[in-house]
Amino acid sequence: MALDLSAITRVVENLIPWDTVRIAVPAGGEPVFDPDTGLYTWPEQEALYEGDGAVQLSGTAGGVSSLPVPNLPWADETRSKYKLLTPLAAPVAERDMLVSVVAVHEGGDLALLGRQWRVQDPGIAGTMTVVRVTALDQVQQTREAP
Repeated sequence: MALDLSAITRVVENLIPWDTVRIAVPAGGEPVFDPDTGLYTWPEQEALYEGDGAVQLSGTAGGVSSLPVPNLPWADETRSKYKLLTPLAAPVAERDMLVSVVAVHEGGDLALLGRQWRVQDPGIAGTMTVVRVTALDQVQQTREAP
C-alpha cells in the first residue's frame, strides 16, 4: 500500500505565509558601459522561477561562520545559512543559482527585499517530501553603497 502525501502537501502549503521569490541563473559576460547613466551594468539574469517561496534562517543567528580564503590572512566573508521553501511544483534550483525575494506577504519582513542568496546545493528531494527545501548562503554586499 502506497502512502499518498498530496493531502498533507496541500495542508503544509496553506500554512506557509508565502512571499514571491525569484530563482535566477547568474548572468555571464562582462559588464557593459551605459553612456546614458555613466555606469557599468551587468547582463540580465535569466529567471528560472518566480512564484511562491519563503526564505528562512537555517538554525540560529549565532550559527554564522566565517571561512578563510586562499592567499588571505583573514576570513573574507561570512557563511550565512538560510533555507528556501518552495512548493513541490516549483523547479529544483541548481547550485550557484541566485535567489531573491521580489515581494513579501502582508506583514512580512521588508528586510528580505534587496538581498540575494546563492544556492548551495540542489533542492532536497525525498520519499516523504511535502515542500521543497533548498540550502542557501546570503550573498554579501548586494546593496548599492550610499
